Amino acid sequence: MSEHALELAGVERVYNAGEPGEVRVLTGASLAIRPGEVVALVAPSGSGKSTLLHLAGLLDRPDAGSVRIAGEAAEALSDARRTAIRRRDVGFVYQFHHLLKEFSAVENVSLPMRAAGLSARAAARRAAALLDRVGLAPRGHHRPAELSGGEQQRVAICRALANRPRLLLADEPTGNLDPAASSLVYEMLAGLARDEGLGALIATHNLELAGRMDRVLRLEDGRVVDG
Repeated sequence: MSEHALELAGVERVYNAGEPGEVRVLTGASLAIRPGEVVALVAPSGSGKSTLLHLAGLLDRPDAGSVRIAGEAAEALSDARRTAIRRRDVGFVYQFHHLLKEFSAVENVSLPMRAAGLSARAAARRAAALLDRVGLAPRGHHRPAELSGGEQQRVAICRALANRPRLLLADEPTGNLDPAASSLVYEMLAGLARDEGLGALIATHNLELAGRMDRVLRLEDGRVVDG
C-alpha cells in the first residue's frame, strides 16, 4: 500500500486547447497527502480548486501529469476501472449536501454501501454507527427536511465515509453554514477522517478553519504551493 492517499505530479488541465480562447487552469500542479492527514486547499474563486478536486477524484482526466489514489496511477485507466476506484477509494463532500429528500438519514448513508453490495442490515448498522459518531444517533430516522443545515452536512459526511474510502475530497463543505455550525461540522469531518485513517483534501475560503488543519496549500497560477 502506498504511503500516500493521494498524489498529483505535474498535473495540467487546459480548456479549449489550441484555440484563441485557451484557458490553462492547472500548469504542473503537484501535491501528496498521507493517510490520516487533513489538508486545506485555499485559493480565490475561479482559480481552479474545483478542477483540481475533480481530477483528484477521477471525475475528469488531466491533459498531462499523474494522478495516484493509494499508489495506483489512474490517468491511463479505462473509464470502468476509474469508476471502480472512485466508488471504492474516494468520498466526496460538497457545499450542498445533495441528500435524497425522500429517505431518512440512515437510508441516505446506507445508499453507497447498498450500491457496493452490502446487505441492508449491515449497511444500516454502519450508517447508524457513523451517525452516532457525529452526534446524530437520535436523528437517524429523520428526513433531510427535518434536519438543520449543519445536521444535513454531517449526514453527507457520513455518507462520504460509508464505504471506508482512502481519500476524502471536500469542496467548501462549510460554505453554507453559520460560524458555529461550520466549526462543528469541520471538527467532526476532521475527526472522522483521522479516526478512519484516510487522507482529506478540503477546499475552503474559511482561513480560520484552514489554519486548524494539518497543512495549508494554496493554488497560485495553476500550481500548488505551501500556504
